[in-house]
Parts: sequence; structure tokens; C-alpha cells
Amino acid sequence: MDKINIREKLAMFSDHWNPRIVADLNGQHVKLAKFQGEFVWHDHAAEDELFLVLRGSFRMEFRDRSVTLNEGDMIVVPRGVEHRPVAEQEVEVMLFEPAQIRHTGDVESGLTVHEYQRI
Repeated sequence: MDKINIREKLAMFSDHWNPRIVADLNGQHVKLAKFQGEFVWHDHAAEDELFLVLRGSFRMEFRDRSVTLNEGDMIVVPRGVEHRPVAEQEVEVMLFEPAQIRHTGDVESGLTVHEYQRI
């Protein structure tokens, strides 16, 4: 039950699209990530995802629309909904996801993370 300093954790890495686990909560991982550029189109058949913007802004694209998220905004992407995060500038995000989630769903790409680092 130690305190977690989010700023300190974010300072530990600089790469993009590679979430780090900072806590566990009821079968969920709480992750921190930095985004910049375009991610891959993907979905998660059985899992919802929550994205909370800590710093910066990004656009969550869906096939029929896009939603701009700014600092302090969050969005829940329901299971089965195809989506793609896009960040023109670097953005820092907290994610809440089931522990078993695959980073890019069923899509395999150079951005796919197979084993999450815990920091």
C-alpha cells in the first residue's frame, strides 16, 4: 500500500505506445503510457478500456467519428469497438484495462507489446 507518484513514474520512460503497469486493481492493470503519432486500428473483443489524459491531448478515432480528449478528459472504449488513438504531439495517458488484454487486440504490428513492464 505504497503511494505511487505518477509524475515520477512517467519520468522513467520516454518511448511511445508502450504502456507500463503501475498498479493492479480487481483484475485490472493501471498503466501509464505516452502516445505520439498514429496507433493501429484494433478492437478488444472481450474487454473495455478506459483512457484518462494526464497531459496533452489526443484524438480517439472510430470508424464513424472521432473524439478529441484534452487534459483531464477520459473515454471508455467498449469491447468490440474498433478504435485508433492519434496524437499530434506527445500525450501522457493513464489506462485502466483488464490484466489479460492484448495491446493491439488481434492485430499484430510493430507496436504490439507482448509483455508489459512493471514500474
